[in-house]
Amino acid sequence: MDGLPVTRRHLADAALAVVVGALVLTTAAFDDDTTTVDRALIVLGCAALAFYRAAPRAVLAVATLTGTAYVLHAHPGPLAALPVLGAVHTAARAGHRALGAAASGVYLAGYVATGPATQEVVERTALLAGWFLCAVVTGLADRNWQAYLRQTEQRALEAERTREEAALRRAGEERLRIARELHDSLTHSISIVKLQAGVAVHLARKRGDEVPPALLAIQEASGEAMRELRATLEVLRAHEPTGTPEQLVERARAAGLAVELTVTGDARPLPGGVDRAAYRIVQEALTNAARHAGPAKVTVRLDHGRDTLEIRVDDDGAADPARPPVPGTGLTGMRERVTALGGTLHAAPRATGGFSVRAELPVGAGGDGR
Repeated sequence: MDGLPVTRRHLADAALAVVVGALVLTTAAFDDDTTTVDRALIVLGCAALAFYRAAPRAVLAVATLTGTAYVLHAHPGPLAALPVLGAVHTAARAGHRALGAAASGVYLAGYVATGPATQEVVERTALLAGWFLCAVVTGLADRNWQAYLRQTEQRALEAERTREEAALRRAGEERLRIARELHDSLTHSISIVKLQAGVAVHLARKRGDEVPPALLAIQEASGEAMRELRATLEVLRAHEPTGTPEQLVERARAAGLAVELTVTGDARPLPGGVDRAAYRIVQEALTNAARHAGPAKVTVRLDHGRDTLEIRVDDDGAADPARPPVPGTGLTGMRERVTALGGTLHAAPRATGGFSVRAELPVGAGGDGR
């Protein structure tokens, strides 16, 4: 019912109060000793139930006081306890089980005090005690069930977000791989063609010969191909992450991961390639910790040295040194990035348990990552 819109929840709560009030008043109508004061106590105690979501403790206090006063004055049957039972249930559901148990004891004491301890009174008191116990237990069970549903929903949202981030990361890594391949192979070949065509044109003009139109066309086409290829590489690299490792840590904390960040050394702007690699390493390490470490504590350390940037991400999760994980796409891509920059990477379970990622990137070799 918590998932209903606000107006419908209010109507449902009011309907609950009306139904309980109707039951208790109907039962009281068969008692000739019921007075106007008794009816007022019943109405007040039942009406309070309409506000159990907003103020469960206040509702419990009102229902208990009015209910106890009613049984002390009119000596009704067990059904008169319905408002108090509802209040005890909702209080336990809100996490106030001790208050619910105390309210149950107050009402039962008032019920026993209505007259001599006859067998009928003892039996009714035992019956009410069982009802109150059930109200507390079902309230706690309802609370745990709602918490389980919220946790399941949160995990589903987190899993969906992780899948989306993983898909975007794989797409970005694939774009970069294609960019590197184009840069390392095709750019080199076109440069050779352009260079050879330029040398041929230069030699022809130096000898006073007429430059063949095909040679000029090759020279022009190779130059245009180089410009278009550079533009394509810029487009492929334009989807690199925008942000900092510090922002990744904040997002991880917001998602429920216990992360501590330590930055040492002389923090300064990094070359583009190093900056992107640092972002990806921290991102992948935090993603892996969220997915595989369980309820672990994660520490992120960024040490800015004179010529290097050291990144270390440790967690105290469930990783076992005796069973090292098989490197997946994320760790493989991380290692390729570090290797391309001339750095070193160590990613493995720690001897004391948990997982450790340690990367050292040469700052002077960052450039633009090409």
